[in-house]
Amino acid sequence: MAPLIALLAGTVLARLAGLAGFDALDGWSPALRVGLAAMFALTGIAHFAEPRRSGLVAMVPPRLPRPGLLVTVTGVLELAGAAALLIPATARWAAAGLGLLMLAMFPANVSAARRRLTLAGRPVTPLAPRTALQVVFVATAAVISFGP
Repeated sequence: MAPLIALLAGTVLARLAGLAGFDALDGWSPALRVGLAAMFALTGIAHFAEPRRSGLVAMVPPRLPRPGLLVTVTGVLELAGAAALLIPATARWAAAGLGLLMLAMFPANVSAARRRLTLAGRPVTPLAPRTALQVVFVATAAVISFGP
């Protein structure tokens, strides 16, 4: 739920800043970029901070090699993508790449839900709500990538 809150809060705060006269955030597209960047900054940091990191490593499907390395690489990609979303010249490509990254990582969420894992002492989000959240996140990336 924290990633959704980061997306929504980041978007709303950025939009309010745009309405208050900060021209770089004047519009929904720049505000969405900030919201998605906030979400990926939050999730990217989780790839390196305990106890989240251990939970993310455990979420990697058992058939994939070197889960620690995979979590590190995806964390770096999320943080780089978050930064690139804030640069207008790279935002569309960053959003497209992050959308593809989310699709590539979704099987880990399915695997974790099926194995009933815990993440930082709490059960992972069940599959149906997780899928709905993923649709929201990927759709936001698509709006940024293909929008105005």
